[in-house]
Amino acid sequence: MTRPAPSVTGAPQAPAAVPGATPTRKITGTVWAALAIVYVVWGSTYLGIAITVETMPPFLSAGARFAFAGLLLAAIVAWRQGPAALRVNRAQLASAAAVGLLLLLGGNSLVVLAETAIPSGLAALLVAIVPAWVVVLRRATGERPGLSAYTGVAIGLAGLAVLTLPGLSGDVRLWGVLIVIAATVSWSVGSFISSRIPMPANPFAASAYEMVAGGIGCALVGLGRGEHLDFAVSDVSPRSWIALAYLIVFGSLVAFTAYAWLLHSAPLSLVATYAYVNPVVAVLLGAVVLSEPVTWPIVLGGGIVVAAVCLIVSTERRG
Repeated sequence: MTRPAPSVTGAPQAPAAVPGATPTRKITGTVWAALAIVYVVWGSTYLGIAITVETMPPFLSAGARFAFAGLLLAAIVAWRQGPAALRVNRAQLASAAAVGLLLLLGGNSLVVLAETAIPSGLAALLVAIVPAWVVVLRRATGERPGLSAYTGVAIGLAGLAVLTLPGLSGDVRLWGVLIVIAATVSWSVGSFISSRIPMPANPFAASAYEMVAGGIGCALVGLGRGEHLDFAVSDVSPRSWIALAYLIVFGSLVAFTAYAWLLHSAPLSLVATYAYVNPVVAVLLGAVVLSEPVTWPIVLGGGIVVAAVCLIVSTERRG
């Protein structure tokens, strides 16, 4: 299936000036509802991850989360739409697996690892660099993002610079900061290529395959790191079990499915704005539940990235 060209920061739609281009995807109420789920639920998952890794190993817990959620979603799809909805060819299966590994192993699980070294709110704020990588990827593929895209990215990067100050000064572990940035690169690549390779036509089936592939990848990395050697199920606290259950049901099954649907139904530049909104939720929850400090870099940097998302959203709506 032929996919249209990207928009402002890589969204799957074609510029109006190109003869015969595909029309801009309409931003409907359903799109905004799905965005609200991703905004709020994924904002809360940073807290859930921080509580989970208190007594669970990072990669093994992430592997269990995604594999279980993926299998559960596949069962729901087969039940509601019939087994035929899960049928894919080899190219579609390979594409879904690649995207799942980029998003969940390279993206999410690295954030899980980083949260063993840095506060959950800071991890969420660092993810704000995602739209910048989308623009870089778009430019690398020969496209020319508009001035508004560059302006929004510049504002977001300015906020990111402020947020990294604690890591540079030694207040937090710098390796944790760098791992989150590496995770954003992997997540951005996965999001970017998902609209350019032969994915399963059913977005929910695609999400299921992505989560199973990502879960298996996380589990293999966890075993390779020897996380199972010092791990005992009896050592897991009740609140870690509750947090993992929340991540499976809401963070993966609900929010990730909404995100996968958005990648097929909305401009990627608009979808990527979750990276600016999630931190607000994450910082508030981290401060209230885990007593994480809200320092001046977090307040100032957070304010800057929120301004950036306002610019990107307003630009996309005008398009």
